[in-house]
Amino acid sequence: MSNWIDFYDLRHSLIYVNARHRDVHYRTIAAGIRDYIPSPTATVIDWGCGEATSAATIADAAGHLTMVEAAPNVRGALNARYGANKKISVLTPDEAAALPEHSADLIILHSVAQYLTRQELDGMLATFHRLLKPGALLIVGDIVPPGLAAPKAALSLLKFAARNGFLFAAIRGLIRIALSDYLKLNKKVGLTHYSEADMLAILRSHGFVAARAEENIGHNQWRMTFLARPASTGR
Repeated sequence: MSNWIDFYDLRHSLIYVNARHRDVHYRTIAAGIRDYIPSPTATVIDWGCGEATSAATIADAAGHLTMVEAAPNVRGALNARYGANKKISVLTPDEAAALPEHSADLIILHSVAQYLTRQELDGMLATFHRLLKPGALLIVGDIVPPGLAAPKAALSLLKFAARNGFLFAAIRGLIRIALSDYLKLNKKVGLTHYSEADMLAILRSHGFVAARAEENIGHNQWRMTFLARPASTGR
């Protein structure tokens, strides 16, 4: 494994301790995203969506959902799962970047920024600013702050597992992850961390008016979600 996309494409099953963990994880995220959908006719883009087993929850509340995924095998699974749903499209990042300007009411970048370099994030934010309609919303979620990220993530997972009936599987899963390519790749490539002030400054530098949300989307409340709108019509 030389990068995070390759790892996720070939080893994404390691991220979840079992199928229940995966499905509850995505159901929790989908519920959080759904609360931000502005109208039943909204055009929504979920950039770096992963397996997204609850994407229909988002699509049902919107006019159309575009799911953007860089990992080819994951993208293939998404097409197999949602190909018959006329309210869902699955695109590569290049295909999504070519969508018409000012065509999106909501864009979500959730649990992706930590796997990007700053240069990659800058490129995505420029694309999002171009794709968003005036006054539309960008959600940048699951931002990992500096300091003790791994222990806090493990503790958050164990609490989430206890609430949702897979605690023992979570304990086994943490051990499995500790012995897997994930930690090796983390040491080699690393995760990108941002403080609240850093992320707000980055969003402002790309023409957004931004604020930190009261709660992070998902189960890990050690992490942060940011809400941003193009500055020309931001509110």
